[in-house]
Amino acid sequence: MATKRPAPPRQTNARTNPRNTNQRYMNEERPAGNRRPGNQAPANRRKKKKKSRKILLFVVEIFVLILMVMFLYSALKVEKTGKVNIPEESIVINERVREYAEVSLKGYRNIALFGVDSTTGQLDKNTRSDSIMIASINHDNGEVRLVSVYRDTYLNLGNDRYNKCNVAYAQGGPEQAINMLNMNLDLNIIDFVTVGFKGVTETVDALGGIMIEVTEAELKHINNYQITMAKELKRDYVEVKNTGYQRLDGLQATAYCRIRYTSGDDFKRAERQRDVLKAILDEAKKASPATINKIANEVFGSIYTSFDLTDIIALLSDITKYKIVDDSGFPEASMRATGTIGKAGSCVVPVDLEKNSIWLHEFLFEAEKYTPSAEVKAYSQKIKSDTDQYIR
Repeated sequence: MATKRPAPPRQTNARTNPRNTNQRYMNEERPAGNRRPGNQAPANRRKKKKKSRKILLFVVEIFVLILMVMFLYSALKVEKTGKVNIPEESIVINERVREYAEVSLKGYRNIALFGVDSTTGQLDKNTRSDSIMIASINHDNGEVRLVSVYRDTYLNLGNDRYNKCNVAYAQGGPEQAINMLNMNLDLNIIDFVTVGFKGVTETVDALGGIMIEVTEAELKHINNYQITMAKELKRDYVEVKNTGYQRLDGLQATAYCRIRYTSGDDFKRAERQRDVLKAILDEAKKASPATINKIANEVFGSIYTSFDLTDIIALLSDITKYKIVDDSGFPEASMRATGTIGKAGSCVVPVDLEKNSIWLHEFLFEAEKYTPSAEVKAYSQKIKSDTDQYIR
């Protein structure tokens, strides 16, 4: 026979039965002298709840404040590294080049590469570009041509003032530096990548090093630069002890890029920088897609660029299709001179910017009988007027 369960105790609603609201508290045994009217216990309870709410609110406010600080830190960091959007209307492209590009430059993508003399992460401006390169990619056949623009070249800075071209980056960051290249060289560059010592070092290390030929004249300098950079980057370095074709780690390769105190001066240094870039491409071709993806993610925070991370990964995914078929320097060797140009100091002078522009278009795009724009012709005359007295 089933046992009948006792009915559950009747629940009292405090709103409908105020007499029973505090019954439990009224019947509690309290120490003598410490009894209070029954209706004070809930009041204390409410006070405790209010206090708890205040503590919880305070904790939430602190958490939000921490999030805001983290956000601001990230925002400030992105100003120096990662992606930057340069408004299209801010990029200067000579009118003739816009028309010419629609027909003769289809399939080509020109990218400005800036290497800045910075270990502190200052990549946006206020630092002169130690290295200026143009990478021209022919997407139809995968051919890539590299041109170094010598950093001391006397050019229009993109604002109708004339000085060493690396001043453009220091004054106006990548935007002004791109405009400087487009205006003087009749190009249509809109994309760029800027890297400092740390970015080069991390990239080479991530690839497991690169193969470079080190000469006797370079050996001393490569180690001297390593000592300086190791202190600035707060890391150890490994001395290069032998000459010859060998594998260099990230710091060694970056030091190699910086050498200028040998025969060839800055012209030879620009050549070394191109050699390092070519060696990086050679190693990247051997890397697995997973490794390339990992490198892109790790190095993205050490560069400053117009590309999204997804753009970079997409570009790198086709890396095996690319081959650097030629490289050179601007101004072309037979059409340059050096001299101390007034307040600008020691400069590389394109003795005829117009002819140099024709040579550049033949070199990059195999253009036949290229006709420079009216702007380049005007800049050429101005440079000639400013420099003739100093280089003869």
